[in-house]
Amino acid sequence: MKKNIKEFKKEFKKYTKNNVLFLSFVTMSVLNAALLRFLTVKNYFDFNPILADLAFVLIIGSFGYFLKPKNQYKYFMGFSIFFTLLCIINSVYYTNYVSFVSVSLLGTFSQALPVTDAIKEIMQLKDFSYLWQIFGMIMVNYHLKKKNHFDRVFRIENGKVLAINTIIVALILIGFFVSMLTSVDISRLGKQWNREYVVMRFGIYTYQVNDLISSIKTQTISMFGYDEKAKEFREYYENTPKTHSENKYTNVFKGKNLLVIHAESIQNFVLNTSFNDVPVAPFLKKMSQEGLYFSNFYAEESVGTSSDTEFTLNTSLMPASNGTVNVSYWNRDYVSIPKLLRDKGYYAFSMHGNKGSMWNRDNMHKSLGYQKFYSEKSFKIDEKIGLGLSDKSFFRQAVPKLKKIDSKHDNWYGTFIMLTNHTPWDDVSKFNYAVDYKYKKQNETTGEEEEVSAPYMEGKTLGNYFKSVNYADQALEQFIGDLDKEGLLDNTVVVIYGDHDNKIKKSEYNRYYNYDPYTDTVKTSEDDGYVDVDYYFYQLNRKVPFIIWTKDHKYKKEVKEAMGMIDVLPTLGNMFGFSSDYALGNDIFSTSNNVVPFPSGNWLTNKMYYNASTGEGKLINPDETVSVDEIKKNSQYTEKLINISNSIIVYDLIKKTNESKKIMNEYSNK
Repeated sequence: MKKNIKEFKKEFKKYTKNNVLFLSFVTMSVLNAALLRFLTVKNYFDFNPILADLAFVLIIGSFGYFLKPKNQYKYFMGFSIFFTLLCIINSVYYTNYVSFVSVSLLGTFSQALPVTDAIKEIMQLKDFSYLWQIFGMIMVNYHLKKKNHFDRVFRIENGKVLAINTIIVALILIGFFVSMLTSVDISRLGKQWNREYVVMRFGIYTYQVNDLISSIKTQTISMFGYDEKAKEFREYYENTPKTHSENKYTNVFKGKNLLVIHAESIQNFVLNTSFNDVPVAPFLKKMSQEGLYFSNFYAEESVGTSSDTEFTLNTSLMPASNGTVNVSYWNRDYVSIPKLLRDKGYYAFSMHGNKGSMWNRDNMHKSLGYQKFYSEKSFKIDEKIGLGLSDKSFFRQAVPKLKKIDSKHDNWYGTFIMLTNHTPWDDVSKFNYAVDYKYKKQNETTGEEEEVSAPYMEGKTLGNYFKSVNYADQALEQFIGDLDKEGLLDNTVVVIYGDHDNKIKKSEYNRYYNYDPYTDTVKTSEDDGYVDVDYYFYQLNRKVPFIIWTKDHKYKKEVKEAMGMIDVLPTLGNMFGFSSDYALGNDIFSTSNNVVPFPSGNWLTNKMYYNASTGEGKLINPDETVSVDEIKKNSQYTEKLINISNSIIVYDLIKKTNESKKIMNEYSNK
């Protein structure tokens, strides 16, 4: 035994001495992947992803042995650069979206070009910490060349044997790794929609390979697996029929016009935020107090952000699991609000002061059933703020267009998409805001009281955001006022919704809620009044306003039921007298303890927010318990909705089902 141990030590020492470059590459690549998880999902002690990353890197590294030792550095350095960029991109992406980047999003890269300033804004020092691998490889190579390492190894190395042995070791590790997986792990790897969970359990490299396979599969999937998905689709709608039960709001708006305002990046908490007794969004607050105000409303958007919201609101379907509907699946047949209202004689249109190519709206809005899309080219760009035409100018120019539409059509449905409050909010000087962050502080030298700007807000991202929201609020007030002057509100229902949260980092909220400007300190968990801005606080704070308002009737009602964007179509449909057989949401006035599913697999009810990645949740009311059976039921329901919605989108099931029904009807009538 001692002899064998001694022999093993000798061979191991010889191996490490002759394979320094390979081992350095493997070690650095695995450590960088671990660093990414440490700085994002924070699963510090999970052995599984380390094992998966190690096996993957060993396989990649093994092919380097087919090259001569003096050429191996180029191979390992090339992959080191690639892996480093992979970590940096995912680190930046996670900061903004709390998810990991997908190959399927490459088609939407052009959508990020107009907001390069915003990308700079969200990049942090930690995002560059992964560069150490590149410098490390340079130093290792320099050290080895000084010692003539490559010439020495060239005489003794058998590359093919080393490559095969390395692959065998990797396969053994893969076998060991697979033996530790659960059925939940395998299921989520296959479905891929919970990216955070996949990275936590499988590592970043396995995730990216699986995502590449999923993306390729998605592009060709319509040729495979249709029968199975169509069967699930039929069974779902047969076994879960949507009941259109009447309630006090049934047909209350039948025959009225519908004007929907897409309020860019407006979050719900701003309605109750003020500085120096000046409210940030006084007009929105007024609208919420006069109308039907849904105070527990969530956007449910994914990587398509604004475009996902437009899609979900109009169809009551979830965003796509891979890529975005607007870019990858715009040419499908969807049952939507514009189409349903057109069937009732409405004229459907949309307006936006940005380019029509942004999020492929030129094509997607036609697919949704809008008869005309007024994009940037329909407006005079006389005042530019941020990404394009200012909201005030946009609304001012929209009024005469709407007046013309109103004169030609008995009823209309119009969507107005705001723009100015889009990140990065760096045109502060153009906002004409009313709020300021000044406060009175005693001068330490003179002892006199002086007015100074709060350093925790002035010039900070969140501070600029509040000023931008104040500007957007003014624009909304101007628009509603101008519509009223033209008599366009007399037979019109106004709906205002926030399309998604502002994507501002959790650290800024922690400073906002816990900063004391008088002492220039930030409270800690040991201090009285400390607000713990943890994962759940941040997620729950992402709710956006949803308001239904009419000039002739002040409902003055707050609806506290948990509600998502998929519930908009059924809720408005009940009020206007239309419905979709394929809606996945619920009429909020005919349901209780509604489940709000998110594309990540997370869900929310009045009782609880559940994190599908960790299998943990937070009770909304600590005194109200939620049973394990209820958690399981809601998780299964959420997963089912995501899968059914994705099947509808990818396989174009609504179109194919309607075609089948038409053929069957024609056959039965013969």
